[in-house]
Amino acid sequence: MPARPELIHPDEASTEAAMDRSLEALAAVLQAVGPGEHTLSIALQRTDGAQLSHTADLSLATNPMRMAVLDPDDYYTLAMLLVFALEGSTVESAVLIATTAAEPRPRAFGWTVRGGWLHPMDTADVQAVVIPCPGSSAVDREVYPAPVLIGPSSIEEEDSCV
Repeated sequence: MPARPELIHPDEASTEAAMDRSLEALAAVLQAVGPGEHTLSIALQRTDGAQLSHTADLSLATNPMRMAVLDPDDYYTLAMLLVFALEGSTVESAVLIATTAAEPRPRAFGWTVRGGWLHPMDTADVQAVVIPCPGSSAVDREVYPAPVLIGPSSIEEEDSCV
């Protein structure tokens, strides 16, 4: 018996639907955090026990509307991990944290993946995730409740049937 269970590969239709939802989710997150310098971080645990995480730095402006990504490969990797988290068949749990550079301290919001969409995390859970380790030079962040992200109509219809 293998030390880790095998990952079941999701079918193409599920992956494509999750890709569409990830685009909507990232657009909703970026709209929620607004203009400024941001760091998006995703952490997930796969069904085989592997833990993955990735971070991408970006800048948003509204006049004119633009998004600048520090490293496109980081952004694409984060987006890909979000696709698999939203698809769900190979991921047990996942969180997405958005940190916004602000004075005097950065602020952080967090969402957890449930039912194929991002749902606001409890602020105490976000605080536990973003608190700097003792003795580190990491910046302390103020934690705010994450806004509810309006999900795609396909998710809303599924949730209303429950």
